Amino acid sequence: MRKERSAVYGKVARWRVRWVDDSGREQSKVFRLKEAAQAHLDQVTADVVRGEYVNARNSQVTFGVVAKEWLAGKGTRKPKTVAGYESLLDHLVLPRWRGVKLKDITHGDVQRWVSGLSANGSVRMEGRGLSASRVIQAHQCMSAVLKYAIRTDRLAKNVAAGIELPRKAEAERRCLTHGQLWDLAERVGEHKAVTLVMGYCGLRIGEVRALRFKDLRDQTLTVRASVTKVTGKGFIEATTKTHRTRWVPVPQVVWELLPSGDDDALVFPGRDGFLTDFEYRRAFDQAAKDVGVPGLVPHELRHTCASLAIAAGATILAVQRLLGHETASMTLDLYGHLYSDDLTNVANALDTAARALSA
Repeated sequence: MRKERSAVYGKVARWRVRWVDDSGREQSKVFRLKEAAQAHLDQVTADVVRGEYVNARNSQVTFGVVAKEWLAGKGTRKPKTVAGYESLLDHLVLPRWRGVKLKDITHGDVQRWVSGLSANGSVRMEGRGLSASRVIQAHQCMSAVLKYAIRTDRLAKNVAAGIELPRKAEAERRCLTHGQLWDLAERVGEHKAVTLVMGYCGLRIGEVRALRFKDLRDQTLTVRASVTKVTGKGFIEATTKTHRTRWVPVPQVVWELLPSGDDDALVFPGRDGFLTDFEYRRAFDQAAKDVGVPGLVPHELRHTCASLAIAAGATILAVQRLLGHETASMTLDLYGHLYSDDLTNVANALDTAARALSA
């Protein structure tokens, strides 16, 4: 790379910076001032050394074009996940960034956009802000597109990094007692067994929908699939959230309530196929009110399962396997507070064991 004084502009002195890009092509740019030319040369040199050099022409492409490419590459993800990306792009991200060139997006612009979503970003209710969770999802989606632009040599850095995001409120995880769980199950009518399977086996509602009679063997559930409803596509059956099969033992009292049927038939069908949210929630929501836990959602039965298992002496590893978490650390983060931290109990247990040897 070198700089040359150019006479092509007549009497006005110009300074031309020449360099070779990462594809081997010579590039050049002209400056009026020598200082500006030197600064540009220094910047290009530094970018090349750090491996961050990007041809300016590459960043002329609009965000919308890159977002379309990025989304097209998500074909291997679950349909519900892809639908979630599409929703974020269509309603929150692209309306602001679709026609903006990558080179024109600044950190400040992204920060103002994020702050605006928190203040009045609601699509359905004008003047209302989005929840912290939704704002964070929108930012993550935009940032993912920019990271893709970096990988495809259109950007040198992610200007969406380091943005001040809203804080999510700590979610309340309600856990039922054995008595509350059975009281709830008795009040949901035909969905009693569904409720107890979620409450004692920790299945997600999508995993319950996908259960077939061939998955019920030797008082154990084989959880190999999950069924979710995707807007515009109906019910989609796919692998579990972690893409892994797990085997969940069923308490005898719950096993005795499970129906029987042909291997490929659904254990808990709906009226027209898979069990719908409406069919289950219609009975569940009223039952929750009746037992004194209004607003309870089916996923909290999964928390109930974890709580009851821990109270029964289950280890973190056992709870992880029961619920199908990716890692034990995730289980610990969610439910570690349910374990006793009283070291006196530990000392007493050690004392009892030691005394037994000398008895």
